[in-house]
Amino acid sequence: MADLVINDRESWVNDSIDGTLYTQQHNNLSRLDFGNDIKAIARSDWRKDKVAIICGGGSGHEPAHAGFVGKGMLTAAVCGDLFAAPSVDAVLNAILHVTGDAGCLVIIKNYTGDRLNFGLACEKAKEMGRKVEMAIVSDDISIPDNPKPRGIAGTLFVHKVAGYVAEQGEDLAAVTKAAQDTIDATASIGIALQSCTLPSDNSEERIAKGKAELGLGIHGEAGIETIDLSQCKELVRIMSDKLLTACPSDSHAVLINNLGGLSPIEMNVVAKDVVESALGENAEYFIGPAPLMTAIDMKGFSISMLKLDELKRAALFADSQTSAWPGVSTKQPLAFAPCESQSSTIKFDASQNDEVASALRTVCNTIIDSESALNHLDAIVGDGDTGSTFASGARKVLAELDANQLPLNEPALLMTVIGQQLTTVMGGSSGVLLSIFFTAAGRELAGNDDLVAALQAGLARMMHYGGAAVGDRTMIDALFPAFEAWKKDGFAAGVLAAKAGAESTLTMTKANAGRSSYLNSDTLDGVKDPGAFAVEKVFESLSK
Repeated sequence: MADLVINDRESWVNDSIDGTLYTQQHNNLSRLDFGNDIKAIARSDWRKDKVAIICGGGSGHEPAHAGFVGKGMLTAAVCGDLFAAPSVDAVLNAILHVTGDAGCLVIIKNYTGDRLNFGLACEKAKEMGRKVEMAIVSDDISIPDNPKPRGIAGTLFVHKVAGYVAEQGEDLAAVTKAAQDTIDATASIGIALQSCTLPSDNSEERIAKGKAELGLGIHGEAGIETIDLSQCKELVRIMSDKLLTACPSDSHAVLINNLGGLSPIEMNVVAKDVVESALGENAEYFIGPAPLMTAIDMKGFSISMLKLDELKRAALFADSQTSAWPGVSTKQPLAFAPCESQSSTIKFDASQNDEVASALRTVCNTIIDSESALNHLDAIVGDGDTGSTFASGARKVLAELDANQLPLNEPALLMTVIGQQLTTVMGGSSGVLLSIFFTAAGRELAGNDDLVAALQAGLARMMHYGGAAVGDRTMIDALFPAFEAWKKDGFAAGVLAAKAGAESTLTMTKANAGRSSYLNSDTLDGVKDPGAFAVEKVFESLSK
C-alpha cells in the first residue's frame, strides 16, 4: 500500500479541518468549539433566519463535507473520525447551534452508523423543541435490487438543491421535499483500479494489477464485480449503461467525481469519454471532473446523474459561496480554429556529388552498425535508447540518399535539410539537438565557405540551447576538441582529439547534463558516454 502524508492518525481530521479554515476562500467558515473533541464546521455568517442544512459523516471524503459549507449549500458539517460516523453529541450540538425557528434538514448517506447517530441526534433535538427532518441519500445503483443502497457522490446534488430551496426562504417541508425529490432522481456508480490507503495498513492491495473493481464503496468496501481493466471508454460505457438502466432519462446533469487518486490527465480522459457516452448524449450539464466526494487516495472515479426539472436546473446554477463546488458547465462542441501551418518545408532540387555521398553513407552506416553498442552503453548510464535513436536518424538520411532525394552538391542546403529530417524521426532531446546543430551549421556555411567554422557554429548553438559544455559528460566532450583540432591541425588531428575526448568521459564520475546527471558516480565510473562514443566512431570511420 502507498504511504500517506500525515502527522498522526489521532490528529489527522483536526489537522485537515484547520487546513480548510486557514485557506478558506470566502472567510465565512468557523469551527464549532464546544470545549470537547467535536469536529464541526459551520457558516460564520449564519443568521438562523432560514432552514438550516446539516450534513456529515466519517472523514476521508474531503472536500466533502466541509468544502460544501457556505451560502447556497450547507449550513454546517459534522465530521467523524476516518470513515466513522460522528458521535450523537457532536451531531446534536451542531443541530442546536444552527437551528432557528425555520428548522433544520439533516442530510446523510445511507450507512448504518450515520443513520443511527444522526437519527438519534435528530430525535433528541425534536425532544428539545427543534423542528428537524432527515433525508437519507441512497444513490449507489451498483447492486441491483439492493434494499439499502449506499449514499455516495450523488449526495452533492442533494446538498445543492436543498441548499438552494432553503436559501429562497422556503419552509422545512418544502426543503425536505426538494431533497427527497433529488434523491429519487439521482443515481451513481464508481469504479477503481486501486482501493484507498489507510493509516498503518500494510495489507496487500485487493485489486490485482490489470483489473478494476466496479461498484466499490467510498470506504474501500469491495465492489460487486471485478472486471478486466480495459480502455477508459469501455469502463465509462459499462457505467453509463448501468446508470441509464437504473435511471432512464433524456435530460439530466452528470457529476464526474475523482475518488482521490487519479491525475488530472486521467480525469480529463474520463470527462471526454463521459461526454461522448450514451449518458453524455442527453446530458444538459456537467459538474467536474473534480475530486468532490473522495475515498482518501482511491485510484478511481464515480459518475452521478441527476434527472432535471426546472427547480433542479435553477438550483445547479444558483450562486453558492463554498470552496469545493466547481460550478456547472454546459456541453461544448470541440472547437477547432483552421490554421495554416507556418513551419516552412524546405524546397530544393536534388543534386549529386559522389564525394559527399560517400562520406554521408559512411557516417550513416557507422551509426547504424554501432546501434547495439550505443544502446548497451546507454542502458548503463541512461535509458538504453541512444543507439536506436541515432540509428533511426541515420536510416532516414540513408533512405533519402539511396532515393537520390538530397541536395548533395549544395553542402549548406544539405545540412539544413538533414536538420529538418532528423526532427521527424529522432525522439527525445537528441533529435532536436542534432537538428539545431545541422540547421545552424548550414546557415553559417551558406554565408561563409568554411566547413569547420560552420560545424563549430552549429555546435555553439547546440551548446547554447542544450545547456551542456565540455566536461559535462556528453557528446560535446568529443565534438568540441575534435573541431578545434581539425580547425588548427587538420582532420587527422580531429580524429585523435575525438577519441581522446570520448576516452575522457571514462573518468568523469559526475554528469551535469542528460539522463546521466541523475546517476551516482559508481554507475558512471569507467563507462564511456554513448554520445561521445558515437562521435569517436564517426570520426574514425571518415579517416579510413
